[in-house]
Amino acid sequence: MADQRGMAVGTHLKLAAPPTFDSVDDERAHRKAVLAAAFRMFSRAGLDEGVAGHITVRDPGEPDTFWVNPFGMHFSLIKSSDLVRVGHDAQVVEGDRAVNGAAVAIHTAVHAARPDVLAAAHAHGPAGKTLSALDMTIEPLTQDACAFYQDIGVFDDYTGVVLDPAEGKRIGEALGPHKAVILRNHGMLTVGASVESAAWWFLTLERTAQCQLQAYAAAAGHGSKPRLIRPEEAEATRGQVGGEFAGWFQFQPIWERISADHPDVYA
Repeated sequence: MADQRGMAVGTHLKLAAPPTFDSVDDERAHRKAVLAAAFRMFSRAGLDEGVAGHITVRDPGEPDTFWVNPFGMHFSLIKSSDLVRVGHDAQVVEGDRAVNGAAVAIHTAVHAARPDVLAAAHAHGPAGKTLSALDMTIEPLTQDACAFYQDIGVFDDYTGVVLDPAEGKRIGEALGPHKAVILRNHGMLTVGASVESAAWWFLTLERTAQCQLQAYAAAAGHGSKPRLIRPEEAEATRGQVGGEFAGWFQFQPIWERISADHPDVYA
């Protein structure tokens, strides 16, 4: 027997749940380790491109600051101790490595605009970049795409590398209340109430963009168009696969694999 989320139900079945912590230090250590693991996941998924891309998470003790990857370090090598903490004034407050200026401009604004957001993710994935260059958004073509149904904004004003705080603020406004935003002619950005959900939304958004592009290309070859899921079904499916817990939970197998294969994420 299964519930509406597709899980088997019973009185003695175990299901992972977000962890609780005895201290701020323990929570900080966990957030940083998961953040390091998220970068390892991005690397495995081919979402690393030179020095581009960044994922951030608020510090649990000083939530107006966030942890981010050091500029120019390969995602596959990042450990907890490599992470840098940035303040609300865009200044490094902990760590001795330089930080990507675009990361500071974008994430400072996003975290300021969305107090409910703990983490934000951005990278230059090939499918995300391609879709961002087209006059389209994510469409409800598949079950996974429905996670973003009416839950993705568009920043439609590319002006170059984002280094101006004012442009970061406009990206935050374009994101609005959504879990994702398309940065036109640039790529994608996702957010969540945990590192896990923000990272998962980015991974599945990149794959969803790839499927959408392939669907349109295949349909064009047959002289047809892709079939969209009906609005009522798309909305209902978003309720099943697009919630915060669903995003957090989808990341758990990835976390288990990476933390087992690379225990140095804690170092």
